[in-house]
Amino acid sequence: MVHIPVLLKEVINYLNPQPNQNFIDCTINGGGHSLEILKRIKPDGKILGIDWDKDILASLEKKITPDDRKNFTFVCGNYSNLKNIAEENNFHPANGILFDLGMSSWDLEASGRGFSFLKDEPLDMRYSLENELTAEKIINRWPEEELVKIFREYGEERRARAIAKVICQKRKFSPIKGTLELVETIRKAIPARFQFGRTHFATRIFQALRIAVNDELGNLRRGLGEATEVLGKGGRVAVISFHSLEDRIVKNYFREKSKEGFLKILTKKPIVPLFEEAKSNPRARSAKLRVAEKI
Repeated sequence: MVHIPVLLKEVINYLNPQPNQNFIDCTINGGGHSLEILKRIKPDGKILGIDWDKDILASLEKKITPDDRKNFTFVCGNYSNLKNIAEENNFHPANGILFDLGMSSWDLEASGRGFSFLKDEPLDMRYSLENELTAEKIINRWPEEELVKIFREYGEERRARAIAKVICQKRKFSPIKGTLELVETIRKAIPARFQFGRTHFATRIFQALRIAVNDELGNLRRGLGEATEVLGKGGRVAVISFHSLEDRIVKNYFREKSKEGFLKILTKKPIVPLFEEAKSNPRARSAKLRVAEKI
């Protein structure tokens, strides 16, 4: 399972890392972006790598050479607490901060936590197992109107009400425990002619559940605010988003802080992958990069 960093050249170009500078990777994941940054900030530059999933961090630490290890500080935590994490690890101010909001390949393929609708796994969807809320709890316990709301808002699903209705009918008789059981339940609310489109009919529901379980949009709003505080003057924040909800939050936040005189927007329009990257790495197709500089 190879982790391919998305928009790598563009991220390096905009963050412009220089020798002995300090960077924060808020979603270090497989370390692809950070290892490339490290090449440019040696010998004494530092990277603070944050991830909410301790298993991903443990896997990454095994990959890093002893020589490079001295340049890294790893923290298992949520970037919504970025200011505290940075201060506790003496990473304030930072020269650059990166948010890669894409799902990890490990989460989909190896975590066993039900992120994929193509495997039969428990309905979990937590990035951190310390989080008490799971997708199973949402599906089986939340009121129908709450399901409709998250399916519409977080999944942008047009059939939100019909899907929520069949889920609530099903759970009256027995709880929905696994991913494939949920997929088959959703199928009953989808007309046959829409079940074989380019996008799998369960995609938006799984996205909505993942966002709700992990409070992804709330964490992003808080994380952007804290990143602005942690950045040094002239430091840059780069955000790679993968769906319109995230991109809208980033765009609006940068605009607001630009008007207030805190940030200068460096990407008038989001940077998207070139055709070659999108073709070789399907995960990159929906990626959008926005970058701003602290004034």
